[in-house]
Amino acid sequence: MPAAKPPAPSDRYTYYELAVTNPGPLARFLRAVHGRDPIVLGEDFSGAAALCRAWLESARSARAVAVDSDPAPLRHAPRSARLQRVVADVRAANHPADVIAATNFPVGYWHTRADLVAYLRHARSRLNPDGIFVCDLYGGPDAMIPKVTTRKMYEKDGTPFWYVWEQRSANPLTGRVMNAIHFRCPAAHGGVRHLKNAFTYDWRLWSIPELREAMTDAGFATTEVHDRLGGAIDGDGTLYVRPIDDPAELDENYVVYVVAR
Repeated sequence: MPAAKPPAPSDRYTYYELAVTNPGPLARFLRAVHGRDPIVLGEDFSGAAALCRAWLESARSARAVAVDSDPAPLRHAPRSARLQRVVADVRAANHPADVIAATNFPVGYWHTRADLVAYLRHARSRLNPDGIFVCDLYGGPDAMIPKVTTRKMYEKDGTPFWYVWEQRSANPLTGRVMNAIHFRCPAAHGGVRHLKNAFTYDWRLWSIPELREAMTDAGFATTEVHDRLGGAIDGDGTLYVRPIDDPAELDENYVVYVVAR
């Protein structure tokens, strides 16, 4: 059964998917970095489960579990017999998976190392043999600078909208950042509709070594860092991925994907 298509771009969840997420390439990356034939994806902090939908579209045998404590975005998730939607704290989910992904920086919701390790240990307990856990981080010299960034983007029919990322405050002594996402989009009867504070965040911005050490303490055997969602694709459609070891390979302001096996 094919995955359902997303709703028309009229709500904050759909604008978020258009502006922030990259579900198709991310799903291909997760398969490649797993390295075998993963079947079940667990999407923690799933929101409207865009990654789950891309995962289901990537293989007829694929199945997925979308977990989020907020039922509102899950109502926008795909309707599919191969997708299980779970309204729960991710630390209470007990559904096994080959890959668990927590992307768009949700590990920042854990403000203490003890809470971070506890979550990682629980995620590890859900993984099938040879399973992987993947999350992302951002960092660099701009990561602790309050600022506003606006980008003009387009709906699938070509209608423009504006994505606004606001880092309201940042405390380098604690690693805490306060962020918000706003949208400006066409109104029903002309003009512009402002979706102010469409999403707000209070995150602890973990560093790469802090996260990798927490993963090791949670019981993972190895960790690796990727700064891209893969490299070349061969004629058979195989995506090649390579972790980085040299810090010179990082962009000055970076987003990385940290993989724990």
